[in-house]
Amino acid sequence: MNKNARLIQKARTAGILFPLIVLFGFLAGGLVIWQAWLLSDVISKVFLSKQTLIQVMPLLRITLGVVLARALFTMINESLAGRLAVKIKNGLREELISKINRLGPIFLKGEKAGELTTTALQGLDALDAYFSQYLPQILLAALLPLTILIVVFPIDLLTGIVFVITAPLIPVFMILIGKLSQNHTQRQWTALTRLGAYFLDTLQGLSTLMQLGRSRERGEKIRQVSERYREVTMNVFKITFLSAFVLELIATISTALVAVEIGLRLLYGRMEFQQAFFILLIAPEFYLPLRNLSVRYHAGMNGLTAAGRIFQVLDTPEATPSMIETSPKTDPFLAGSRIAFQGVTYHYPDNPEAALEGINLEIESGKHYALVGESGAGKSTLAQLLMRFIIPQSGIIQLNNEDIQAWDLDQWRSKIAWVPQTARVFNTSLLENVRLNDLAVSKDAVLAALEQAGLLPLLSHLPDGLDTPLLEGGVRLSGGEARRVVLARAFLKNAPLLIMDEPTAHLDLDLECEFIETSQRLQQGRTTLTIAHRLATVTRADLIFVLKRGKLVEQGTHLELTSMQGEYTRLLHDARRRV
Repeated sequence: MNKNARLIQKARTAGILFPLIVLFGFLAGGLVIWQAWLLSDVISKVFLSKQTLIQVMPLLRITLGVVLARALFTMINESLAGRLAVKIKNGLREELISKINRLGPIFLKGEKAGELTTTALQGLDALDAYFSQYLPQILLAALLPLTILIVVFPIDLLTGIVFVITAPLIPVFMILIGKLSQNHTQRQWTALTRLGAYFLDTLQGLSTLMQLGRSRERGEKIRQVSERYREVTMNVFKITFLSAFVLELIATISTALVAVEIGLRLLYGRMEFQQAFFILLIAPEFYLPLRNLSVRYHAGMNGLTAAGRIFQVLDTPEATPSMIETSPKTDPFLAGSRIAFQGVTYHYPDNPEAALEGINLEIESGKHYALVGESGAGKSTLAQLLMRFIIPQSGIIQLNNEDIQAWDLDQWRSKIAWVPQTARVFNTSLLENVRLNDLAVSKDAVLAALEQAGLLPLLSHLPDGLDTPLLEGGVRLSGGEARRVVLARAFLKNAPLLIMDEPTAHLDLDLECEFIETSQRLQQGRTTLTIAHRLATVTRADLIFVLKRGKLVEQGTHLELTSMQGEYTRLLHDARRRV
């Protein structure tokens, strides 16, 4: 299904709004015919029949009523069109964000945040003109001229023929010029998304750029990207203005042709004045819907270009099982529960080698497990499989002998607390950074989580306490404090399964010791899986899994593995050399 057809289908899902927009647009345009007839009748009676103002006053009142009705119908049409555009945009935005959430980190890893942000904001805003102006105008451009032809043909056959011959010229030239501008419009959208991605990346790394003294250089690059976008946009405007001039010229010449043939026949007495004047008044209105369509065609093309990227994201295949019916569970992660990986294999689409191959391991509730291996060994892939951001391409992951894919996805993830390697702090208050905009969580619960994470001393240094904005990237916080914010989220969630991805990465030894002490409190009473390189986060684990090139090569306690003098011992020696 092409983009136009899919967007039209979206308009149909809006219920009665779209038909009402077309109806009121048609009524507003159709009243032009009656208005032109009334005016021609009034002028004919005044100038030819010498009627007085009192005699034509009833016609003038009707004419005024028609004008007011047109204005009213036009206002209703524009109001409904705005509501339609907002409704469809909001629906598409929710659908797009929901799709991105379902695709998960694997999809986002290959995308630019700025480009996706531009698509979700400016891209959907570009559809405003498509739904509120261009799409209704397509039908009006067909209905209104056809209605005028039905009225004009019985009155004057020659003028009807002129209308039929000249009317197709406008859409023909519109299509020809539209094809010329299509590539320019695509380049404009590409330049806009690149500018958005570049600008957002710059904002996120602004503090680092200033520390390195590279902010001016980056500013110059932004200027170059902005200049490129300006040049492409001006090329689009140039074609738009040129097309408007050409189409206006065609409509003017066509109207002049009608005026000449009517004037000649009126001059030789072969046509009545009222009929001639009515046709002269209605001629510009015959071409007006086609001219409006041509003007709004470029706005429609901008919407179509943006829709291409939107539908590309929406059509991205999801790694979801098709044979298992998901359902909520009532007794998750009971004492004695066991998660089992049985022959699990996973390949990333852009990598011929398996990220994980034939993994067999078990995780019992209440124990602490560590996952070690070189970079690229498959540690993060295993965690993502457990969190169901991806699904195994072969093999199965079970909880108590039941495939975890049978769980409702939201319920499954609600049972997992995730402490990532990089602490993500948002440009909002400390309160919202901990409860992640969940308004059902009270301030007291957040304070309790901060206390457990060792962050209460921080509150005394923040000017507004919990309501203090942490600014972009959490610049108010040190690296250790930002990681404790992530721990506070995990304390607040109180999930039975805890996954920690190299929690002490990039911390000095003092901060590492403090962080380990805090994280041990978090692990109490929970099933914990820690992805780690550093020795201090591994030695206390109940069981250690060692991965190498996607395969599980060793497992055991720290003492058992060191006595084997295998891959684990080699990793420890490499870690000590780096220290």
